[in-house]
Amino acid sequence: MAAKGIKPFISILFLLITILYSCKNGYDYPEKVEQALQKAKGNRATLEKLIEHYRANAADSLKLKAAYFLIANMEGHYYVKAKLVDTSGKRVNFDVLSYPDYKTMVAAWDSTEKKRGKLDYIRDTVIYDIQSIGYDFLKTNIDLAFEAWEKPWSDFLTFDQFCEYVLPYRGSNEPLEEWRQYFFEKYGWVSDSITDKSDPVEAAVLINNEIKRWYSFDPIFYRHPTDLGLDEMLEYKRGRCEDMTNLAIYAMRSQGIAVMSDYTPAWPNTGNNHAWNALIDRNGKVVIFMGDGANPGEYRLNNKKAKVYRKTFAVQNNCLAMIKPYWEKVPRWLSGKNYIDVTKEYIPVFQVKVDFTYPQPDSINYAYLAVFNSGEWKAIHWGKIENNSALFSDMGGDIVYLPAYYKNGKLIPAGEPFILDNNGKQIPLKPDTTKLINVKLYSTTKKVTRKATDEIRITSFKKGTPYTLYYWDKEWKKLGTAKAKKDMPLRFSVPGNALLWLVKKDSNKEERIFTVMPGGAQKWW
Repeated sequence: MAAKGIKPFISILFLLITILYSCKNGYDYPEKVEQALQKAKGNRATLEKLIEHYRANAADSLKLKAAYFLIANMEGHYYVKAKLVDTSGKRVNFDVLSYPDYKTMVAAWDSTEKKRGKLDYIRDTVIYDIQSIGYDFLKTNIDLAFEAWEKPWSDFLTFDQFCEYVLPYRGSNEPLEEWRQYFFEKYGWVSDSITDKSDPVEAAVLINNEIKRWYSFDPIFYRHPTDLGLDEMLEYKRGRCEDMTNLAIYAMRSQGIAVMSDYTPAWPNTGNNHAWNALIDRNGKVVIFMGDGANPGEYRLNNKKAKVYRKTFAVQNNCLAMIKPYWEKVPRWLSGKNYIDVTKEYIPVFQVKVDFTYPQPDSINYAYLAVFNSGEWKAIHWGKIENNSALFSDMGGDIVYLPAYYKNGKLIPAGEPFILDNNGKQIPLKPDTTKLINVKLYSTTKKVTRKATDEIRITSFKKGTPYTLYYWDKEWKKLGTAKAKKDMPLRFSVPGNALLWLVKKDSNKEERIFTVMPGGAQKWW
């Protein structure tokens, strides 16, 4: 039976179930909806008005179910107004967008930090959706989402897919703005321009090509305190990868295309993180792309992937934030409730059991695997500690991981780092200080090395600059410092089986970790 053919049946069935459920449990609304309404405080009447609008008409019972979905899962969604402060907590007046380019802005930022100490954005005001969202905003969003679901390239979507990847009124934590009406009208021409009206991929390509004409990436927005809303997108016509994915979500969901935002919190073989888009095609296959960038079918993620997650609007009951003790603190991004693990949709994965060799702190129930990213270990996944070990699901291979606990706002080692190879085997990296190896180092990151005409390998060091070599033994320990000479390798004696890190003086700590292969070559991680 076609998806559209079953919609009337679903509507009638849902209406009957809702009536029976309400009579059975004594609630006027489903339990999770009632719980959300209680947290709406002064905005409860607004949300009840929306519910009653759709309850009044039996033909709107599927829209009522959609309203219930949004309200029941609304609590964890909000917009944060941030302020920039120095180490003393005093506000700093610094507008990153007042500078002509990223390089100039960073130089000014660094100059300010020398005077004021480390700068950081902190929460100033939190605006919760459940307590502030308007009736007209929600009604327009729901009505236009259903109208978009009638597009010929969207009729295969299940109601659950529609609710999660078409219906939501926001993409991340951007300010709430009326984007659906704007893009519903802006991209109405797609219906007349598409060749295969049943193909959501072609529809997405048409929209993405148009976005590329007026929107672009700009790294300066890495220092912007919030994700952009529609008004800022239209004003600046540029943003970071999260803004690009949100723009694609706005534009394509307005036309009924099931578009998601997938992301990795930290790359395991380079710095930073990343977010990109994915859509569901008619065969149920996930096709990745980049809003304002490479189109579906063309996009490639070239870095290694330890974990990949997908943002959801719905609260996920099996995420760490929902199952941990309320008092146990966890790394910030893992405290969210709206994401699912989709790593196995991208790469071969392994179930990894880690036995911890360092004592478990009191009142700590969960451990983490961390990857080395931009000069620090960053948690990428979690596992429940049982009998001094934990199981970590769906991990990417050919990566170095550090087992860790989280205490007092910091990751602390739970054991030695290890290589998880492409067969799922763990190879511990415990330095042997009784066995020193003489090495010649040629760079601080993975680079394509070449030889000069006299067969001497070319180095990538800056002449006259000191470079310090560290090895990992519960922390980074200094092995020595050497000053670079023109076209000459740096020479050190290093412990056997050690994880190493060569850092340039005053660098931004983007140098990569490495091990030493038999024969002395650097193996980058």
